Formats: sequence, structure tokens, C-alpha cells
Amino acid sequence: MKPIAIFQHTHVGRPGAVITVLNELGVPWVLVPVMDGAPIPDDPSVFSGIILMGGSMGVNDGLSWIDDEIRLVERARRQGIPVAGHCLGSQVMAAAFGGKVERGPSMEIGWQNVDLEPVPEAAEWFGEGAGEVFQWHGDAFSLPDGSRRLAASAQYPNQAFVLDDRHLAMQFHLEMTPELVDVYVRANGKVMDRELAKGAAAVNTREEIEADLDRRTAAMHAMLRKAYARWIHGLKH
Repeated sequence: MKPIAIFQHTHVGRPGAVITVLNELGVPWVLVPVMDGAPIPDDPSVFSGIILMGGSMGVNDGLSWIDDEIRLVERARRQGIPVAGHCLGSQVMAAAFGGKVERGPSMEIGWQNVDLEPVPEAAEWFGEGAGEVFQWHGDAFSLPDGSRRLAASAQYPNQAFVLDDRHLAMQFHLEMTPELVDVYVRANGKVMDRELAKGAAAVNTREEIEADLDRRTAAMHAMLRKAYARWIHGLKH
């Protein structure tokens, strides 16, 4: 099987538990370190699937490599190569598939509840019911034509979607490990402090973010395993 390409956009935005899950599922992968200047390939057919991680930049920031990544995702869809996206990755997917990405009402940072939509696809991808997930974003995406919404939160009604039964976009960070949460807080804590000072409703304190990390991340990893076990069914061999 051709490898899955994992596009890492920043040094902070590591794949985390995605690597563990892919190894458990027995599928090969290769890391594309965009943060270190790795070019975005033109041809997605060299991969069996594409995973896009998060990042502090935005789809509308005018970065040439983001435009290249959007074109890569467009080509992947035309060729039937499945794409999965986390946070920024989900926004790149939305833009590539015809949706819009804009600033949201306020930032979501830390542990927030999402509700799964009452549709069969939501349970197929994530399991049953609502869940607490890790968030760190201020942009929002609209649903591309033909996609199905899978999850919503109080401030962001579009938290996840699936398109063509193979492309999975997730605004949240199921990949977080306790160690990676600590990396996020140390690297971006000033953003969190700024938003708290503004009275943002969906932003945790440092103490709230760092509480009960083993249990919280383990619950997300169960969702992550469910999602990727479903996603790999569409991989190109």
C-alpha cells in the first residue's frame, strides 16, 4: 500500500495520537514537514490518503503553500483519495470543497463539549452521543455542498463533516496527548490569557486545561480510533 501523507504545519501542531492509531491499524504513513519548508506535492496519487494537521495560521492569510494544499485536496477528491483534517486541516478541506472559512464569534480554547448530529454517519465515524474534545481555534467553516454535518458546539455549529463518504473534516483536536496539551499551553498560553481577559466564554484557564488529562485524552483517542478505522476503508491501494 502507498503511504498516508501526514502534513504537519507547525512545530507545535504535531500528529500526536494520530501516529499511534495509524500504527495500530497497520497502515504505512509518511510525515510531510511543511513547517520546515517541505513542498506541497502536486500529485496526490503517490499517497493512499492525506491527513492535514492543525496550525496557528489561517486559510485566508495569503500563504502560498496553503493555496497549494487546497489544490492538492481538490485533486485528491477528483481521484477518490480520502482526506482527513484536524482544525486548520478541516478549514483547508472546507475551502477546497467549496465552503467558506471566516472568523468565528470568539475563540474556542481548551475542553469543550460537542454534540454529535442525530444521523447514522455521526455514530459510524465517532461513536454514540456527545463528547468533550480539545479545541484551539478562532476560524469557522461553512459546510461544502453535498457534505453531512457530524458534530456541533454551542458557538460553532459546524464542528465536523463528511463528504463523499470518505473525506472527514474535524475542527477539534482528537490527536492531543497529555504531553501535547502541555506543549500547546507553553507555546500559546498568551493567546489564552488574552482571550480570558476579554471574557471569552469558551476559553479555559490553564488549570482547567491541564486537569484530568489522562482520562480526557483517552476518551478522545477512542473517538480517533473509531474515525480512522472507518476512514481507512477508502484508502487507495
